[in-house]
Amino acid sequence: MHDEFLCHVTAYGVCGGRWVGVPLGTYRAPTLALALWWLRDRASWIAERLDPQPDQPHLPRGALTPVADDAPDVPRVLRSWCADAARQDLIADELAAGRLVRVATSDETTEYELLAESVDALRMQRTVAPQMVPVG
Repeated sequence: MHDEFLCHVTAYGVCGGRWVGVPLGTYRAPTLALALWWLRDRASWIAERLDPQPDQPHLPRGALTPVADDAPDVPRVLRSWCADAARQDLIADELAAGRLVRVATSDETTEYELLAESVDALRMQRTVAPQMVPVG
C-alpha cells in the first residue's frame, strides 16, 4: 500500500498562440482517503466557479445565462465524477497500486486536469537504474 500521494490540478489553454498550463493547486496527501477527498474538493471547486448557483447573493440578477444543450459541460462532468462511487473506487485502486491517475475534461477553450500519484512510486522510479544507451 502506498502511503503518501501528490495531487495536482491544472487548467490548460491557449495564450498568445501557445498552449499553457495554469496550476490551480497542489496537495501532498498523507493518506489515500485525503488524496481522494482533495481531488473531489478541487473538482467541486472548479464546477462551482464555472457554474455557480443562480441564487447566490454575490451574483447580480441576469449575470448567468444558459448555454446550448450541446455545449461541453465541464461542471456537470466534474460533479458527476465526484458523485460516482464506482469511479472513486477505481481511482483508489489505481493509486493504491502505485499508478498515476488522470481525470480530465474540457470545453471550447480550456482543459481541466486532476492528477494524483503515489510519492512512493515516484521514489521507486528514481531508484531504478537507468538503461544505458550505446553512443556512437
